[in-house]
Amino acid sequence: MPKRNGGGRDDSPAGSDPVIERLRHHLTFLGLTHTLHHLDELLTWAMHERPAPSALLEYALGTEVGSKLEGRIARRLDSSGLRERKTLEAFDWNFQPELDKSLVLELARLDFVRKRDDLVITGKSGTGKSHLLKAFGLRACEQAIAVRYARCVDLLDDLHAGLADGTYGRRLKAWARPELLIIDDVGLGQVKKRDDEPTAAHTLFNLIDCRHGRLATAVTSNISLSDWGRYLGDTTVAMAILDRLAMHAIRIDIDGPSYRQRLAEQRADKRSAEKGERAAT
Repeated sequence: MPKRNGGGRDDSPAGSDPVIERLRHHLTFLGLTHTLHHLDELLTWAMHERPAPSALLEYALGTEVGSKLEGRIARRLDSSGLRERKTLEAFDWNFQPELDKSLVLELARLDFVRKRDDLVITGKSGTGKSHLLKAFGLRACEQAIAVRYARCVDLLDDLHAGLADGTYGRRLKAWARPELLIIDDVGLGQVKKRDDEPTAAHTLFNLIDCRHGRLATAVTSNISLSDWGRYLGDTTVAMAILDRLAMHAIRIDIDGPSYRQRLAEQRADKRSAEKGERAAT
Protein backbone atom coordinates (compact mmCIF):
# COMPACT_ATOMS: atom_id res chain seq x y z
CA MET A 1 0.00 0.00 0.00
CA PRO A 2 2.69 2.64 0.88
CA LYS A 3 4.96 3.79 -1.97
CA ARG A 4 8.73 3.63 -1.69
CA ASN A 5 11.01 6.26 -3.21
CA GLY A 6 14.69 5.33 -3.59
CA GLY A 7 14.55 2.83 -0.77
CA GLY A 8 12.92 5.37 1.57
CA ARG A 9 9.41 5.12 3.01
CA ASP A 10 6.63 7.65 2.45
CA ASP A 11 4.87 7.88 5.84
CA SER A 12 1.86 9.87 4.59
CA PRO A 13 -1.22 8.16 3.12
CA ALA A 14 -1.36 8.42 -0.66
CA GLY A 15 -4.62 10.35 -1.06
CA SER A 16 -4.33 10.41 -4.89
CA ASP A 17 -3.32 6.74 -5.23
CA PRO A 18 -5.92 5.02 -7.44
CA VAL A 19 -5.92 2.06 -5.04
CA ILE A 20 -6.84 4.38 -2.19
CA GLU A 21 -9.56 5.97 -4.28
CA ARG A 22 -11.01 2.56 -5.06
CA LEU A 23 -10.82 1.71 -1.38
CA ARG A 24 -12.81 4.85 -0.54
CA HIS A 25 -15.40 3.84 -3.13
CA HIS A 26 -15.68 0.34 -1.65
CA LEU A 27 -16.10 1.75 1.87
CA THR A 28 -18.80 4.13 0.65
CA PHE A 29 -20.64 1.33 -1.17
CA LEU A 30 -20.53 -0.89 1.95
CA GLY A 31 -21.62 1.95 4.23
CA LEU A 32 -18.49 1.72 6.39
CA THR A 33 -18.62 5.44 7.12
CA HIS A 34 -16.42 5.48 10.21
CA THR A 35 -13.56 3.74 8.40
CA LEU A 36 -14.07 6.01 5.39
CA HIS A 37 -13.87 9.18 7.50
CA HIS A 38 -10.80 7.94 9.38
CA LEU A 39 -9.07 6.18 6.50
CA ASP A 40 -6.01 8.45 6.45
CA GLU A 41 -5.51 7.94 10.20
CA LEU A 42 -5.90 4.18 9.80
CA LEU A 43 -3.34 4.03 6.97
CA THR A 44 -0.88 6.19 8.89
CA TRP A 45 -1.26 3.93 11.94
CA ALA A 46 -0.77 0.82 9.79
CA MET A 47 2.39 2.19 8.13
CA HIS A 48 3.94 3.09 11.49
CA GLU A 49 2.82 0.10 13.55
CA ARG A 50 2.98 -2.52 10.75
CA PRO A 51 0.36 -4.83 12.29
CA ALA A 52 -0.26 -8.29 10.93
CA PRO A 53 -2.90 -8.32 8.18
CA SER A 54 -5.40 -10.06 10.46
CA ALA A 55 -4.73 -7.52 13.25
CA LEU A 56 -5.21 -4.61 10.86
CA LEU A 57 -8.49 -6.05 9.59
CA GLU A 58 -9.71 -6.77 13.12
CA TYR A 59 -8.83 -3.23 14.26
CA ALA A 60 -10.56 -1.58 11.30
CA LEU A 61 -13.70 -3.69 11.57
CA GLY A 62 -13.75 -3.43 15.36
CA THR A 63 -13.73 0.37 15.32
CA GLU A 64 -16.40 0.36 12.61
CA VAL A 65 -18.63 -1.94 14.64
CA GLY A 66 -18.09 0.19 17.75
CA SER A 67 -19.07 3.32 15.86
CA LYS A 68 -22.22 1.72 14.46
CA LEU A 69 -23.25 0.41 17.89
CA GLU A 70 -22.82 3.88 19.40
CA GLY A 71 -24.94 5.33 16.60
CA ARG A 72 -27.69 2.80 17.16
CA ILE A 73 -27.72 3.48 20.90
CA ALA A 74 -27.91 7.22 20.23
CA ARG A 75 -30.86 6.72 17.85
CA ARG A 76 -32.68 4.53 20.37
CA LEU A 77 -32.16 7.16 23.04
CA ASP A 78 -33.42 9.90 20.74
CA SER A 79 -36.62 7.97 20.03
CA SER A 80 -37.12 6.71 23.58
CA GLY A 81 -38.14 9.99 25.19
CA LEU A 82 -35.33 9.73 27.75
CA ARG A 83 -34.02 13.27 28.05
CA GLU A 84 -31.61 12.43 30.88
CA ARG A 85 -28.93 9.77 30.80
CA LYS A 86 -29.13 8.45 34.33
CA THR A 87 -26.83 5.60 35.35
CA LEU A 88 -26.76 3.20 38.29
CA GLU A 89 -23.12 4.13 38.80
CA ALA A 90 -24.26 7.65 39.70
CA PHE A 91 -26.99 6.50 42.10
CA ASP A 92 -26.36 7.42 45.74
CA TRP A 93 -26.86 4.06 47.41
CA ASN A 94 -25.74 5.37 50.79
CA PHE A 95 -28.61 7.86 50.81
CA GLN A 96 -31.14 5.00 50.55
CA PRO A 97 -29.58 2.29 52.74
CA GLU A 98 -32.88 0.39 53.04
CA LEU A 99 -33.07 -0.11 49.27
CA ASP A 100 -32.15 -3.66 48.23
CA LYS A 101 -29.13 -2.92 46.04
CA SER A 102 -28.66 -6.54 45.00
CA LEU A 103 -32.26 -6.69 43.74
CA VAL A 104 -31.85 -3.45 41.78
CA LEU A 105 -28.63 -4.68 40.17
CA GLU A 106 -30.32 -7.95 39.30
CA LEU A 107 -33.19 -6.05 37.66
CA ALA A 108 -30.64 -3.94 35.77
CA ARG A 109 -29.71 -7.06 33.81
CA LEU A 110 -33.18 -6.59 32.26
CA ASP A 111 -34.12 -10.25 32.43
CA PHE A 112 -37.55 -9.08 33.60
CA VAL A 113 -37.98 -7.35 30.23
CA ARG A 114 -37.08 -10.50 28.33
CA LYS A 115 -39.49 -12.46 30.55
CA ARG A 116 -42.19 -9.84 29.89
CA ASP A 117 -42.64 -9.15 33.58
CA ASP A 118 -43.80 -5.81 34.94
CA LEU A 119 -42.12 -3.62 37.54
CA VAL A 120 -43.67 -1.13 39.96
CA ILE A 121 -41.59 1.17 42.16
CA THR A 122 -43.40 3.22 44.81
CA GLY A 123 -42.18 5.86 47.23
CA LYS A 124 -42.23 9.53 48.04
CA SER A 125 -41.04 12.13 45.55
CA GLY A 126 -37.27 12.50 45.37
CA THR A 127 -36.35 9.03 46.63
CA GLY A 128 -34.69 7.90 43.38
CA LYS A 129 -37.50 6.00 41.65
CA SER A 130 -37.19 7.86 38.36
CA HIS A 131 -33.39 7.63 38.47
CA LEU A 132 -33.56 3.85 38.63
CA LEU A 133 -36.02 3.46 35.76
CA LYS A 134 -34.16 5.95 33.57
CA ALA A 135 -30.98 3.97 34.23
CA PHE A 136 -32.82 0.78 33.21
CA GLY A 137 -34.00 2.59 30.09
CA LEU A 138 -30.44 3.58 29.18
CA ARG A 139 -29.27 0.00 29.62
CA ALA A 140 -32.16 -1.20 27.47
CA CYS A 141 -30.98 1.10 24.67
CA GLU A 142 -27.46 -0.27 25.07
CA GLN A 143 -28.79 -3.84 24.82
CA ALA A 144 -30.80 -3.17 21.64
CA ILE A 145 -34.11 -3.31 23.51
CA ALA A 146 -36.80 -0.98 22.20
CA VAL A 147 -37.82 1.35 25.03
CA ARG A 148 -40.11 4.33 25.43
CA TYR A 149 -40.32 6.65 28.41
CA ALA A 150 -42.98 9.14 29.47
CA ARG A 151 -44.38 10.79 32.55
CA CYS A 152 -47.86 9.47 33.22
CA VAL A 153 -49.57 12.84 32.59
CA ASP A 154 -47.70 13.31 29.31
CA LEU A 155 -48.62 9.83 28.10
CA LEU A 156 -52.29 10.42 28.93
CA ASP A 157 -52.21 13.84 27.26
CA ASP A 158 -50.82 12.25 24.10
CA LEU A 159 -53.53 9.60 23.98
CA HIS A 160 -56.27 12.16 24.69
CA ALA A 161 -54.89 14.31 21.86
CA GLY A 162 -55.43 11.30 19.62
CA LEU A 163 -59.11 11.28 20.55
CA ALA A 164 -59.36 14.88 19.37
CA ASP A 165 -57.57 14.49 16.03
CA GLY A 166 -58.59 10.96 15.12
CA THR A 167 -55.17 9.38 15.68
CA TYR A 168 -55.95 7.56 18.93
CA GLY A 169 -55.57 4.08 17.44
CA ARG A 170 -52.19 4.88 15.91
CA ARG A 171 -50.93 6.49 19.11
CA LEU A 172 -52.13 3.60 21.26
CA LYS A 173 -50.31 1.11 19.02
CA ALA A 174 -47.13 3.21 19.25
CA TRP A 175 -47.20 3.17 23.06
CA ALA A 176 -48.08 -0.52 23.11
CA ARG A 177 -45.22 -1.51 20.77
CA PRO A 178 -41.88 -1.12 22.69
CA GLU A 179 -40.39 -4.06 24.55
CA LEU A 180 -40.07 -1.85 27.64
CA LEU A 181 -42.49 0.97 28.42
CA ILE A 182 -41.57 3.23 31.33
CA ILE A 183 -44.46 5.19 32.85
CA ASP A 184 -43.01 7.62 35.36
CA ASP A 185 -44.55 9.66 38.17
CA VAL A 186 -48.07 8.31 38.52
CA GLY A 187 -49.64 10.73 40.99
CA LEU A 188 -47.66 13.79 39.94
CA GLY A 189 -49.23 16.41 37.70
CA GLN A 190 -52.88 17.15 37.07
CA VAL A 191 -54.76 14.66 34.96
CA LYS A 192 -57.13 16.38 32.54
CA LYS A 193 -60.77 15.46 33.02
CA ARG A 194 -63.37 16.19 30.36
CA ASP A 195 -66.98 15.03 30.40
CA ASP A 196 -66.92 14.09 26.72
CA GLU A 197 -63.80 11.89 26.98
CA PRO A 198 -62.95 8.62 28.73
CA THR A 199 -61.38 8.97 32.15
CA ALA A 200 -57.63 8.76 32.55
CA ALA A 201 -58.25 5.37 34.16
CA HIS A 202 -59.99 4.04 31.02
CA THR A 203 -57.23 5.42 28.78
CA LEU A 204 -54.44 3.89 30.86
CA PHE A 205 -56.36 0.62 31.18
CA ASN A 206 -56.56 0.23 27.39
CA LEU A 207 -52.79 0.60 27.13
CA ILE A 208 -51.93 -1.72 30.02
CA ASP A 209 -54.41 -4.30 28.74
CA CYS A 210 -52.70 -4.25 25.32
CA ARG A 211 -49.31 -4.91 26.89
CA HIS A 212 -50.15 -7.21 29.80
CA GLY A 213 -48.41 -10.58 29.47
CA ARG A 214 -46.90 -9.58 26.10
CA LEU A 215 -44.39 -6.85 26.89
CA ALA A 216 -42.77 -5.39 30.01
CA THR A 217 -44.09 -2.21 31.63
CA ALA A 218 -42.24 -0.39 34.42
CA VAL A 219 -44.05 2.19 36.53
CA THR A 220 -43.14 4.59 39.31
CA SER A 221 -45.84 5.93 41.62
CA ASN A 222 -45.60 8.83 44.05
CA ILE A 223 -48.92 7.88 45.63
CA SER A 224 -50.07 4.68 47.25
CA LEU A 225 -51.65 2.20 44.87
CA SER A 226 -54.94 2.54 46.75
CA ASP A 227 -55.07 6.20 45.64
CA TRP A 228 -54.86 5.44 41.91
CA GLY A 229 -58.64 5.41 41.56
CA ARG A 230 -58.96 8.92 42.95
CA TYR A 231 -56.07 10.19 40.83
CA LEU A 232 -57.16 8.54 37.57
CA GLY A 233 -60.85 9.29 38.00
CA ASP A 234 -62.38 5.82 38.29
CA THR A 235 -61.75 3.46 41.20
CA THR A 236 -63.17 0.36 39.51
CA VAL A 237 -61.09 0.74 36.36
CA ALA A 238 -58.01 1.65 38.40
CA MET A 239 -58.41 -1.62 40.29
CA ALA A 240 -58.54 -3.44 36.94
CA ILE A 241 -55.26 -1.74 35.96
CA LEU A 242 -53.64 -2.82 39.21
CA ASP A 243 -54.98 -6.34 38.78
CA ARG A 244 -53.15 -6.60 35.46
CA LEU A 245 -50.09 -4.63 36.47
CA ALA A 246 -49.09 -4.11 40.07
CA MET A 247 -50.65 -7.11 41.78
CA HIS A 248 -48.49 -9.51 39.77
CA ALA A 249 -45.46 -7.30 39.17
CA ILE A 250 -42.04 -7.11 40.75
CA ARG A 251 -42.54 -4.58 43.53
CA ILE A 252 -40.06 -2.18 45.14
CA ASP A 253 -41.02 0.38 47.76
CA ILE A 254 -38.41 3.02 48.56
CA ASP A 255 -39.18 4.14 52.09
CA GLY A 256 -36.50 6.77 52.55
CA PRO A 257 -35.73 10.47 52.55
CA SER A 258 -36.02 12.79 49.57
CA TYR A 259 -32.74 13.38 47.76
CA ARG A 260 -34.07 16.57 46.16
CA GLN A 261 -35.09 17.88 49.56
CA ARG A 262 -31.59 17.21 50.88
CA LEU A 263 -30.05 19.09 47.94
CA ALA A 264 -32.43 22.00 48.58
CA GLU A 265 -31.40 22.08 52.24
CA GLN A 266 -27.73 21.98 51.30
CA ARG A 267 -28.19 24.89 48.88
CA ALA A 268 -30.06 26.84 51.55
CA ASP A 269 -27.29 26.17 54.08
CA LYS A 270 -24.68 27.29 51.55
CA ARG A 271 -26.54 30.53 50.81
CA SER A 272 -26.92 31.18 54.53
CA ALA A 273 -23.20 30.59 55.10
CA GLU A 274 -22.25 32.86 52.21
CA LYS A 275 -24.59 35.54 53.54
CA GLY A 276 -22.97 35.26 56.96
CA GLU A 277 -19.50 35.56 55.47
CA ARG A 278 -20.48 38.72 53.58
CA ALA A 279 -21.99 40.21 56.72
CA ALA A 280 -18.82 39.45 58.66
CA THR A 281 -16.66 41.30 56.13
